[in-house]
Amino acid sequence: MQKIAFQGQLGAYSHLACKHVNPDAQAVPYDSFVQAISAVECGDAKRAMIPLENSSAGRVEEIYRQIPKTHLNIVAEHFQPVSHCLMALPDAVPSWVMSHPQALAQCHDKIIALGLEPRAEFDTAGAAKLLAKDGDLTGSVVASELAADLYGLNIIERQFEDITGNTTRFIVLMKDSAVREYDASKTYVTSILFTLRNIPAALYKALGGFATNGLNLIKIESYLNSNTLNSSQFHIDVAQHIDTQAMQNAIEELQFYASQYRWLGTYESHEFRR
Repeated sequence: MQKIAFQGQLGAYSHLACKHVNPDAQAVPYDSFVQAISAVECGDAKRAMIPLENSSAGRVEEIYRQIPKTHLNIVAEHFQPVSHCLMALPDAVPSWVMSHPQALAQCHDKIIALGLEPRAEFDTAGAAKLLAKDGDLTGSVVASELAADLYGLNIIERQFEDITGNTTRFIVLMKDSAVREYDASKTYVTSILFTLRNIPAALYKALGGFATNGLNLIKIESYLNSNTLNSSQFHIDVAQHIDTQAMQNAIEELQFYASQYRWLGTYESHEFRR
């Protein structure tokens, strides 16, 4: 049976994403994103399910620091609806709530309204597991309904998130650099990582080829290179297959203004985008 690695405990939203994308694979939990990615790099797992951004709380900062360090490729994306539950032990009277910082941010208004003290934990399901183990009747957790079932907690409130339609975008990483053959009946996303040359208007000029070739940039993220404060890396997603002539033209222009360029992957766009 193939294994798919994820960060967190069983019952985490990454676990739910694994079940949706690869229901026949064995989902294997790891304590950190680095460990989950390393499991694929060393062959202990076939792929890794990694959260990239959330519609409410924004991007997962650590992942953007890890992507340049790994040689894995993005082979798929998955949009996972996130419906948080507030849960506690039977007969509990909560005065505080713990969860992953992203989950706490997504439920901020309701947490304040209930007068609960927020406490950060590394993982939503891990927080549920910890509360069940400690038996603290003053505590509560924000996690998935699956986590409540797995760890024997009572659900106080479902759909605890502040904004309906809360969704997390996941990427699937593999040791696979093969480009899927272009099919005109399908829609694609191509992900690219690059660093610019230190010249005036470099970003404007580097991205100009996408506009002139009629290509839609659906995402652009910038973050500082870990080795310097003077150079930014850019992560872009383009709504097109890399093998089309328009993409080849745009990439040729991008590479002229880039000091570093790396193709991260081309994959079918998720139905959530359509």
